[in-house]
Amino acid sequence: MRIVLASASPRRAKLLAKLGFPFEIVAPECDESLPPGIAPAPAVKLLARRKAETVAARMQGEALVIAADTLVYCDGEFLGKPTDVDHSGSMLLKLSGKKHEVYTGVCMLNHGKNDLFAEKTTVWFEEIPQADLDKLARDGLDKAGAYGIQGLAGAYISRINGSYDNVVGLPLAAIRRKLANGV
Repeated sequence: MRIVLASASPRRAKLLAKLGFPFEIVAPECDESLPPGIAPAPAVKLLARRKAETVAARMQGEALVIAADTLVYCDGEFLGKPTDVDHSGSMLLKLSGKKHEVYTGVCMLNHGKNDLFAEKTTVWFEEIPQADLDKLARDGLDKAGAYGIQGLAGAYISRINGSYDNVVGLPLAAIRRKLANGV
């Protein structure tokens, strides 16, 4: 079966490669705005579905399209990708010394049928010293919530409840199970 990862994220590609099957990468181009008041799980599922449908519409022939979207949710606010270093630093300050949730929505679209789900991981950050903030802010510029658990900020994460891979951006165990069940 032809598999297409609808993502420009090198982290998602690296994770999906762990499953050991070949896949193509096609970057999605779609609206990433959210309706006001939407809850985290429906939000990431909506964005993942949009990405999958956008890429599937460009495919010729059969393909299983896998799309994902990850958002950090802290104190009732979505933290997407920062716009610059200052924005990244302010996001990290919101997370410093607190717990937050990381939600990843996944859409696996094949022959017009989709399997759409969201996974949540709770993450606890220790206090981030002001002296380290700029370095961490620069490292997290291209990541939801301004950090990567696998990057420099990982040293300030005291624990997680849920999937590590989900925080990186793709809940790999859940995808593997669904592929094994013939999605």
